[in-house]
Amino acid sequence: MIVSRRASMTDGGRTFACRRMARLDEEDAVLGLLGFYDELDSRPDQPNGSIREAVRPVGEPDETDLVAYLDAGHILIHVMEAGPDAITGSAHRHSPGCSSLVTDGTWLWRQDFPHYVEAHHVSLPEAFVEHVRGLDYRMPTIVVAQFAPHYNETMPLVGWASAVPWRSTAALLVPEPRVVSSEADREC
Repeated sequence: MIVSRRASMTDGGRTFACRRMARLDEEDAVLGLLGFYDELDSRPDQPNGSIREAVRPVGEPDETDLVAYLDAGHILIHVMEAGPDAITGSAHRHSPGCSSLVTDGTWLWRQDFPHYVEAHHVSLPEAFVEHVRGLDYRMPTIVVAQFAPHYNETMPLVGWASAVPWRSTAALLVPEPRVVSSEADREC
């Protein structure tokens, strides 16, 4: 079960409120949601609220590793579209296929979410950060039979009810090496 709630976040002495969806515990049927912001969808009241409220002046000390982890996620649904950065209006490294859906089996995010973490240091739920650090920043293999019920419960919440039920012929989703350039690489 997930809940929508306002959370108080502290950043550099500044406290602000942000609406987000949070995982209640590991037995929940729903995946944790990352990067589903109001500005990235035409439907109001997205699970993670406004991206502008999530922007911070600096990121986590291990932000580079967190971004690499997000970039290495399992792509569940490829979406053939392109979208600019919702804050600057500029194209970015994940503009093509920006709303494609990616997972690690516990959390679900848009393919462009790593860009917002890297470029705008958007806040990350502490549960996600602890989860990734606990995995030593390595994308896990997903056992499809265990993942499918979580997928089926989560997809309608992010506007993808037509993608249910999960249909995969694979028994496992094994992380595949992918080359993804960082924002710093693009600036060189």
